[in-house]
Amino acid sequence: MGVTLGSGDFAYEVVEDWAKLPDGWLFKDAAAVGVDRHDQVYVFNRGEHPMIVFDRDGNFLRSWGEGVFRHAHGLHMAPDDTIWCTDDGDHTVRQCTLEGKVLLTIGIPGRPSGFMSGEPFNRCTHTALSPKQEIYVSDGYANARIHKYSPDGKLLKSWGEPGSDPGQFNLPHNICCDADGWVYVADRENHRVQVFDGEGRFETQWNNLHRPSGLYMPPGKCPLCYIGEIGPYLNVNRSYPNLGPRLTITTSEGRVLARLGNIDDAAGQGPGQFMSPHGIAVDSRGDIYVGEVSYAAWPSLNPGKPVPERLRSLQKLRKLGEGGVAALDPPAKAEPLHPFLK
Repeated sequence: MGVTLGSGDFAYEVVEDWAKLPDGWLFKDAAAVGVDRHDQVYVFNRGEHPMIVFDRDGNFLRSWGEGVFRHAHGLHMAPDDTIWCTDDGDHTVRQCTLEGKVLLTIGIPGRPSGFMSGEPFNRCTHTALSPKQEIYVSDGYANARIHKYSPDGKLLKSWGEPGSDPGQFNLPHNICCDADGWVYVADRENHRVQVFDGEGRFETQWNNLHRPSGLYMPPGKCPLCYIGEIGPYLNVNRSYPNLGPRLTITTSEGRVLARLGNIDDAAGQGPGQFMSPHGIAVDSRGDIYVGEVSYAAWPSLNPGKPVPERLRSLQKLRKLGEGGVAALDPPAKAEPLHPFLK
């Protein structure tokens, strides 16, 4: 058995070199990850092939998005077998089929709104759907805003402004919805997750986090929340332990159940270490896929050192069963039950 993280119900084995890329291909930064109902894994990345698809064993299936996406950032898998791709470099959100056909584009490609104008979009970061298929977009690096759209892409309302008070944002970096319609926002540089109702009314916040970057909640009632946290970048605290980078698992009320990662070491490329967990997905068997923006993080984590030609930017954590052994696969004839179908 390889390196394990966590314990008890939240024990995982690190699967090294999981993704089998074609010769000469690189992810570069794997900004976001998604899993469909057949446990195929979609990696939205910043290499030459923006969307690369694998089976659950890491075998390459196909790629798409070449010439469409400028700078991959967010990915949301919808229950109708479409994918919402958020491109912060192009200031757009695109709804695509699983084969890459663009069905809907929100935003004007290459045309950002004014800096902190509150108008969509200026470097938007992620997209989520409500139970009614309303569309929420976090916006973003040069805005401090959440936008709500109708299912056909009509802007319904927006909320938020720069700041650190409830309902204000300092880089809304990720967003998701639960089965009750609550909206969860990774307010990264305010070190918190804020929780709103579907109309943008502030409800609560979780503060026991360090720069929450990735955010994922499986479908269903009272889901777990998987949070990718970035470690410190400043000279004064870059080597501090127990701040990340790490993966934190909480209840839907924000109670911490597990923290995964080697908390005694700084960011790294070793098994069980992270550099910048940016995108998270969980398959039907509880395995976790973590996309990282390792190339983007390297200069801040290793100032003055040249960026290596190859950095790992995707990890798979295989969920372990009782006694620390890998959970058994279902019978060959049984179709894995995806959370969308539960």
